[in-house]
Amino acid sequence: MTTTDMPHKVDTGPGRAVSRKRPRKAATGGIRQAVSATTLLWIMACLYGFPVLWFVLSSFKPASDLFSYPLTLVPHNPTLSGFKAAWDSANFSQYFINSTIVCVITTILTVGVSCCTGYALAKYDNRWLKVFFVCILATTMLPSEVMLAPEFLVVRNLGLYNSFAGIILPAVLTATGCFMFRQFFLTVPDELVEAARIDGARELSIFLRIMVPLSRPIMLTLAILSFQWRWNDYIWPLLMLNDPNKFTVQIGIQSIVGAQNINWSVLLGASVISMIPLIVIFLVFQRYVMGADINAGLKD
Repeated sequence: MTTTDMPHKVDTGPGRAVSRKRPRKAATGGIRQAVSATTLLWIMACLYGFPVLWFVLSSFKPASDLFSYPLTLVPHNPTLSGFKAAWDSANFSQYFINSTIVCVITTILTVGVSCCTGYALAKYDNRWLKVFFVCILATTMLPSEVMLAPEFLVVRNLGLYNSFAGIILPAVLTATGCFMFRQFFLTVPDELVEAARIDGARELSIFLRIMVPLSRPIMLTLAILSFQWRWNDYIWPLLMLNDPNKFTVQIGIQSIVGAQNINWSVLLGASVISMIPLIVIFLVFQRYVMGADINAGLKD
């Protein structure tokens, strides 16, 4: 038997034993970190979700049980009387139609204008565009109450008072939407745009066929946020509208509140009804909000 045919001994020294245990310790440490982070997230979710749960369950309680002592989370005698009274006491069907018209049109215009503005700010090198972007960001430093008076005067002088256009147009351009699209388009490689230009694509074609499909996650995210902002908007529609047939949902809920007393059962039912469209929108579109592959079509 030659030396090459002799069986080799397995190294079972202490050094090898230690190296085998290290991955196990690392895995244990990773599990502990994951469990700690998950536990913290669950605690935060419970802290934020408990008031919402109390609010929703209270809408199923009769008015006599809302302030009974001791307070209870689960209603003993659940009822839908608050929802029925809220729907019958106000013209909620018309309010929902008005809010839907305002939110859908505003959301479409906001996404389109923000996408165009963000692309121009990110992909075109111009000094005045940078100044314009700083001016857009500066609007976020002003409280909304400061801008209400000049916006109201401008809309009134344009003849848009007491109309849906007076609510929609001032809300189209948002600093948040422009900033979101600009930051996203900055992450898109310039080589992708240059390759399209070399192939003979025009600027409009590059924007519509390349940039817009890539920015779909940002578009859907901004659409959800914009729809939520316009649906929950109260101050601006209250200033612009005086026709009850044009009132939005939030103004309709405010009309339920009496001057001397408040029927909390009806108010809670109306508030929960107003939340349903937002929940549906989020559940439908949340799965589309995912990361985009901005390196698609590029070779290493």
